[in-house]
Amino acid sequence: MQSLWMILASLLFACMGVCVKLGSAHFSTGELVFYRGFVGFLMMLVLLRLQGTSHATPHWRRQLSRGVSGTIALMCYFFALGILPLATAVTLSYTSPLFVALLLAWWFKERIGKHAFAAIGLGFMGVVLLLQPTLRADQWPGALGGLGSGLIASLAYINVRELGRLGEPEARTVLWFSLITSAFGLVWAVLSGRFHAITLDNAAILLGVGGFGGCAQLAMTRAYRYGKTIVSANLAYTTVIFSSLFGVLLWGEHLAWSSLLAIAIIIASGVLVSLASRQPAPVLESD
Repeated sequence: MQSLWMILASLLFACMGVCVKLGSAHFSTGELVFYRGFVGFLMMLVLLRLQGTSHATPHWRRQLSRGVSGTIALMCYFFALGILPLATAVTLSYTSPLFVALLLAWWFKERIGKHAFAAIGLGFMGVVLLLQPTLRADQWPGALGGLGSGLIASLAYINVRELGRLGEPEARTVLWFSLITSAFGLVWAVLSGRFHAITLDNAAILLGVGGFGGCAQLAMTRAYRYGKTIVSANLAYTTVIFSSLFGVLLWGEHLAWSSLLAIAIIIASGVLVSLASRQPAPVLESD
C-alpha cells in the first residue's frame, strides 16, 4: 500500500508539471513558486482544521530543514527548466534517488545492498534513455541547477522520513513546507519585477499548480513515513512515465521504441529495488 501512495504522488506531480508548463507562458518562475506554496498552504490549513490538528509543531527545526531544502530544490528545478529542455531538466532532477541512497549509507550508516544500488542505477539509465537529454555549452548553469535540485531534494526526502518517524502528521509537514515555499517564491517574484494579472483562464492553472502539488506532497509524505525510503525514492521515477503519457495526450508526442524500452526498464528497476530492499544487506566488517 505504501508503494501505491508514492505512485499516486508521482501522478499528481506529473499533473503539476503540466500546469507549470502551461503557466510558464503567463507567469514568472517566482510567481509559480509562490502560488505553488500559497495554494498548498491554504489547503493544509483547511485540512488541519477538519482533522482537529494543531498547526504548531514540536519539531520546528526539522520542519525548517525540510521546508528550506525542499524549497531550494524546487527553485533549482524551476531555474533548470528556464534554461534546459524539459527532458534534460527532469532527468537531472531525478538523480535524487541516487543521492538518497548515498546519504542513507554515508550519513545514517544504513546498510544498502549492492543489488539495491544496481537497481537504482538501472532506473536512472532508463530515465536517460527515455528522455534522451542533450546539453550545449551555454546550458551548463541549468545543468548544475538540475543536479543541485536532485542533491538538495534528497535532503528533503530524508527529512520527510525522519518527521514521519517523529510522528508528525502529513498535513502539518506539507503545511510548513508550503509556507516556506510561498515565502521564498514571494521574495523571488518581487525581486524579478512584477506580478502578472490573474484571469479566469490562468487562475485554473495556478490552482492546478498548487492543488496538485499539495496533494502530491501529502501522498509522498505518507509514502516516506510508512514505506521504505529507497523504494519510495525509486518509485518517484514513475513521474517520468506519467509525464511522457501526458506529452502524448496533450502535445501529440509519439513514443519511439526506445522510449517504450525505457519505460519497461524503469518499471523493472522499481520491482528490483523493492525486492532488493527486502533482503538483508551483507554486514560490512570494520577494521
